[in-house]
Amino acid sequence: MSIIDNKKAFHDYFIEERYEAGIVLEGWEVKAIRAGRVQLKEAYVVVKQEEVWLVGCHISALPTASTHVKPDPTRTRKLLLHGAEIRKLIGKVQQAGFTLVPLNLHYTKGRVKLEIGLAKGKKQHDKRASEKEREWQREKARLLRDRNG
Repeated sequence: MSIIDNKKAFHDYFIEERYEAGIVLEGWEVKAIRAGRVQLKEAYVVVKQEEVWLVGCHISALPTASTHVKPDPTRTRKLLLHGAEIRKLIGKVQQAGFTLVPLNLHYTKGRVKLEIGLAKGKKQHDKRASEKEREWQREKARLLRDRNG
C-alpha cells in the first residue's frame, strides 16, 4: 500500500532500475508517516562509506509527540539494503553517471519501505517530449470516449 509518491522524480529522471529499501526510523517518525505527514519532493539518496542514506526527506512530527524527544524533521536517515545491492549501486553511481532518487514510500508486511530508483537525468527536450506524449494519450482517450459515448 503506497503512502506517498515522488511525482517530481518521474518528471526529472528516466528510471532504469528499482530497489526496495528499509528505513531506520524513530518511533515518532513511524507515527507521523502513518498519519501521512511526510514529503519526498526535495529528498535524494547518497552513498557514503558503503552505506546508503536518505537526505532531505521531511517528516513533520505530530503535535502529540512526547515532550522529552526533540524531533528533527529533515534528519538524514539510513537505508537498509543487502551488501551486494549496495556494491552494485555504488558501481553504477560512480562510473555510469546515474543518480539515486526516492520514488515512493509504502508498506510491506506492516513495515515502512522506500522504493529507490537508479535514474538518469532528463534534458529539457526530453521533459517536453514526455509531456507531449502524455497529452496525446489523454486526447486520444477523450476522442475514443466521445466517439463511443
